[in-house]
Amino acid sequence: MKRLPFAGNRVIKTGVAILITAWICQLLTWPPVFAVITAIVTLEPTVSDSIKKGIIRLPASALGSFYAVLFIYFFDHSPLTYALAAVFTIATCVRLKLHAGLLVATLTAVAMVEVLHDNYFISFLIRLGTTTIGLLVSTAVNMFILPPDYTQDIIQNINKMAQHTGTAIDKVFKKALEKDQKDVSSQKELLDQLDKKLHKTETLVRFQKEESKFHPLAGNERDLFHLAQYQLVRLRLIRYHMGNLLNTPLETISWSAEERTVIMKAVRHLAESMKSDSYYDQPIHHKQVRHLMELFWEENEEITKNNNQHPTHFPPELIVLYELLSIYEQVEEFYGNMR
Repeated sequence: MKRLPFAGNRVIKTGVAILITAWICQLLTWPPVFAVITAIVTLEPTVSDSIKKGIIRLPASALGSFYAVLFIYFFDHSPLTYALAAVFTIATCVRLKLHAGLLVATLTAVAMVEVLHDNYFISFLIRLGTTTIGLLVSTAVNMFILPPDYTQDIIQNINKMAQHTGTAIDKVFKKALEKDQKDVSSQKELLDQLDKKLHKTETLVRFQKEESKFHPLAGNERDLFHLAQYQLVRLRLIRYHMGNLLNTPLETISWSAEERTVIMKAVRHLAESMKSDSYYDQPIHHKQVRHLMELFWEENEEITKNNNQHPTHFPPELIVLYELLSIYEQVEEFYGNMR
């Protein structure tokens, strides 16, 4: 069966959780609205989060119910009751650091004002019971129905980020070699987009690690997940080195036409290798590194000979070569475990 996207899984699980929650409440002749609200807002990306936050949301909901009963007793069903119930619920949750339960507790408090008319203590217990049902059902549904699995999403994201990284490498180094530093907004935008994708994928990795406590990965899927984590670190380091280059003044670069040709060839090979893994060729990769290393040591020799240079300041030519060689190393690591 084809795996549904994360959003599709969540829609299905939400519908199932609502159905089961409402059915249980009807069997108990309890109003299902509070339980359903709880089930909707407590369906988390991972089972671990559902359990952790559920432990917080239950006492928070009890506080919301308590404040609703308290202020109805003093002010009946007036607008002031709604306001006080919400404000006191929020303030108490913040004070007790029940942040994960604040939304559910506040919704419970204001919704109870509308329906509570007599038997305050019994109503309080019923609301607490319906909230508990919503929490338990949403957690059980998350655990047993279409359990979260982010491995394929992570792998797809990494493949897309590798292509994006190849494009960024090409543009960032091309700007550097052309000494065109007037407009770097397009380069920064590329790196910002890469940052967002990296952050999103790192979040999915965290979700998958949490989920593995309840649904451990096995066999090939586990190996793919470990590889994806390793590659994600490499992509983060490549982004770091490109950022260093972008923040370096490069107006005074003075390479010969031959040197520029060698470097541009190395940059194009690097960019194409990231855009397509079929393009990556380790012997050619090593050959390009040797050419760059020769240039790197030539630049070092020039520094030691030139007394006019400040010995503590790296010239821009050396910085470009260092960052390029560093990225070459990370790209080899990126593909190394795949071979």
